[in-house]
Amino acid sequence: MSAPDPDTRGSAPTLYLPDFCESRAVLAVVLIAELVAIVFAISRQALHDNFWTDLAASSLFLLWVGLGCGAVLCRARAWLQRLPAARAASIAVALLVVTVGVVSEVVYRVGQIWAGIDIPDVFPKDHAWFLLRNVAVGFIVSALALRYFYVSAEWKRTIEREALARIRALQARIRPHFLFNSMNTIAALTRSNPQRAEQAVEDLADLFRVSLSEASVRIALKEELDIARTHQRIEQLRLGDRLSVHWDVDELPMRMQVPSLIVQPLLENAVYHGIEMLPKGGTVSIRGRTVGAEVHIEVRNPIASSGSYSEREGNRMALENIRQRLELAWPGRARIEVEQSSHEFCARLVIPYARSEEALDG
Repeated sequence: MSAPDPDTRGSAPTLYLPDFCESRAVLAVVLIAELVAIVFAISRQALHDNFWTDLAASSLFLLWVGLGCGAVLCRARAWLQRLPAARAASIAVALLVVTVGVVSEVVYRVGQIWAGIDIPDVFPKDHAWFLLRNVAVGFIVSALALRYFYVSAEWKRTIEREALARIRALQARIRPHFLFNSMNTIAALTRSNPQRAEQAVEDLADLFRVSLSEASVRIALKEELDIARTHQRIEQLRLGDRLSVHWDVDELPMRMQVPSLIVQPLLENAVYHGIEMLPKGGTVSIRGRTVGAEVHIEVRNPIASSGSYSEREGNRMALENIRQRLELAWPGRARIEVEQSSHEFCARLVIPYARSEEALDG
């Protein structure tokens, strides 16, 4: 079931419905129908001599109703979601009530055809009461279900908007030290090496352009790695031979779509909290690989001492920013893992990756 696009805030509200064409939704309908049939059979046990016959009849009827309503919503979902919310909800309720009425009428007609078969209490005998009762229950259940879908969707949109707001707040807190250091480096290069100074200005502009872009926008993984390499070039001008970065990312699916700024902040942290603290500098290792249905990208860097490296404010802020980006993009399916020893720190991104996406890498 796909989540609503968090960037459709300005569009007119529409009715949100699960995709009843999906196998998981069909399975849910079947399970709910069976559970309700069991509850009905148990509650009416004193009224029927044969519990299993009553359970079978209730199960068969509720399955017909549930699957019929699911099929109708499956076919009408795309059309309904293009209509205003109030009109779409009214039409959806009407479609479900009509479906319940049609199934009830078919069941009654089948019972009339099989009237000669001695199967007590399986088919209804009071036509009007049976039909009106089912239509009334269908109307109530349909209205409650649509209300639940609406509240659930609004709650999810609210969570996504709050996450976006937190991410934007974190984006706005650009580290002053990086800007000042970069500007000082560029100022020093303007006389000694104007061409490198010009390249540094362009790289810095590219970084700020990305950092100020929409938090929910996805880019190709190759672009994200290029952003990290741009950051490396700027830091290399300042640190020189003290900074070395080893890239091992050839196995990654470069066209895979990811949120921007999930790798570059890890490299920035590795330089600022790791390499800068070492008198002789060190090497940052960036490695990526595909593991089953996941993509792993890890950034390792040496540290001066175990201390509380992972708890430093800047490092913690960047990790929280990335964690929220991953949660917004892949709720509950992506994560960032942190490992720390006495001399090394590692941050690992774990991102879901469908094999079907490999066709895009051709």
